[in-house]
Amino acid sequence: MTPAEFTASHRDLVWSRREADPVIYLRAALLSPRFHTVLDACVAFGLELVRSEWQALRSEDSSESRRAAPFVERMLHNIETGYRNAST
Repeated sequence: MTPAEFTASHRDLVWSRREADPVIYLRAALLSPRFHTVLDACVAFGLELVRSEWQALRSEDSSESRRAAPFVERMLHNIETGYRNAST
């Protein structure tokens, strides 16, 4: 999956700005975390970029990022574990 495919598959994340940059879709996925959406984001953008964008959102310390934090942290941990297990 590419970033363009991610945005096409998850139009509901940024329904008001269909032509938004793919990173806007990624950030929206992180602030409204659903496991399969975050997993798709990791496949499309790479775990490193997803983690980087998540850290940027966390550093803003918004109410949305505080609310999403426990879910996103757990999801990213589980996805990273899955990646690691798949490569061994």
